[in-house]
Amino acid sequence: MIPQGIAYAFLAGLPAEVGIYSSLLPALLYVVLGTSRVLSVGPVSIAAIMVASALASPEVVAIGTPVQNAMILALEGGLILCLMSMLRMGGLVHYISQPVLTGFTTGAAIIIVFSQLPKMLGLDLTSCESLQACFIDPSIQINTATMGLGLLAVALLFLMGSPLNFLLSKLKVKKTIATAITKSAPLLSISLGIILVTQFSLDIEHQVAIVGEIPQGLPTPSIEFLNVSLAHMLALLPSAFFISLIAYVESVAIAKFIASVRNEKLDTNQELVGLGAANLASSFTGGMPVAGGFSRTMVNYAAGAQSQMAMLIAVIVLAAALLSVSQTLESIPKAVLASIIIIAVAPLIKVKAIISTWKSDKADGISQLVTLLGVLILGIEEGIVLGVVATIFSYMRRTSKPHIAVVGKIHDTDHFRNIKRHKVQTWEDLLLIRIDENITFANINYISEFIEHEYQLYSPKQIVLIFSSVSYIDTTAVSYFRQLISNLKQQGTTLNLAEVKGPVLEILEKINFVSDLSPGKIFFQTSDAVKSFVK
Repeated sequence: MIPQGIAYAFLAGLPAEVGIYSSLLPALLYVVLGTSRVLSVGPVSIAAIMVASALASPEVVAIGTPVQNAMILALEGGLILCLMSMLRMGGLVHYISQPVLTGFTTGAAIIIVFSQLPKMLGLDLTSCESLQACFIDPSIQINTATMGLGLLAVALLFLMGSPLNFLLSKLKVKKTIATAITKSAPLLSISLGIILVTQFSLDIEHQVAIVGEIPQGLPTPSIEFLNVSLAHMLALLPSAFFISLIAYVESVAIAKFIASVRNEKLDTNQELVGLGAANLASSFTGGMPVAGGFSRTMVNYAAGAQSQMAMLIAVIVLAAALLSVSQTLESIPKAVLASIIIIAVAPLIKVKAIISTWKSDKADGISQLVTLLGVLILGIEEGIVLGVVATIFSYMRRTSKPHIAVVGKIHDTDHFRNIKRHKVQTWEDLLLIRIDENITFANINYISEFIEHEYQLYSPKQIVLIFSSVSYIDTTAVSYFRQLISNLKQQGTTLNLAEVKGPVLEILEKINFVSDLSPGKIFFQTSDAVKSFVK
């Protein structure tokens, strides 16, 4: 919690203590109000880069201080989450598709890595919020001492990950002990960095950037940061909305994964309350927006935590550290923090997942790619919006051209399949058409064109529309079918329905469509229609 809190505070462009303060009272509020037994709440990489992006925008830079604006973002985000809870919007997490989320996190992770590389190499560059700003100027000299510390930390973090875990498993070291050793890599790299800086005066002799002063003691709750204008609050509101939404989605995704593994229940609406309260607490204690952190949560899970008591103990230890060793933390090299961030977010760059999505579903692949490129080229918030718009457009395009098939009967069975894919029995005066989608204004034109084309092709006496996959039909579609019935009657053909689901049948009965269908009928099964018309 200590190295990540400080690292993500710097990633957001905030002082070190902001990250630590964000890991205290917010975590306690989640312990009381959250439903996940192991979710660890505090500063996270994705939220931090979104905060950095918000604080770097020209309209925000001109008003308030970074710390004040970060506290306002946490306050507004907490209020938004609490309001969503009151409106029972816990299911909102399902409206951001997995491809969009993967594209977003991959793009954000790439930006984070590029923004931290200069710090790890000792280059005097500010954090960037888009890919164009991340290119390194070759004319700038590299600080070799800083680069050495950064690379040493990267090597330590990497070797204490999978390689050390594999070695310990071969040596049959107890799992809890192995977890304690491998997961202590960030703290160990921080400790080593502090020792090297203080022992060799690297900050003075070689201009190695360090964290600097961290106020000793616990944060004092305050509302002074609210002494701002309404225009100031409104300027930060859009960013607060996106940050809180992504924080909620990320937190629930992590909590759901752990809950499914351990066969536990998770109340997504109550999670809104827990995360909302945590963000409100963060704002009043000098913190930044918080969420459930993947790596910290996995440490909790791997260590065998069975309840939030583990988080409570962690907060107590963190508070004790803040009261006693804050001066020691001042010598942490920023290069080591940058290395911790790079190693932590590197797994979020999911190139294989993007390629796999593209191969399996081109529409999802396009949404994923649009989100990724939007984040890299336009920015964090713009990328999310672009990805969601692309997903909605893809969904509407898909539903506007649903799968429809002329079907026939498989011999000696009561199964009906697509005549283009199976050897089936068909009849000269009977046309069976299966519609595999809800019927609405968005797709009724496509459906009508298909039916009319097949009618002209076969000229049957009876048409049966199979509604086995139709769960909803709107008034626009009903109006079309009424017109179709009238047109078919004039040509001596009758329209029938089969396998109509209860909700659809209720709609049709309420608007007297059943009487309009006469002499056409509604059959319980398709086989009943065939027996009725085929002698």
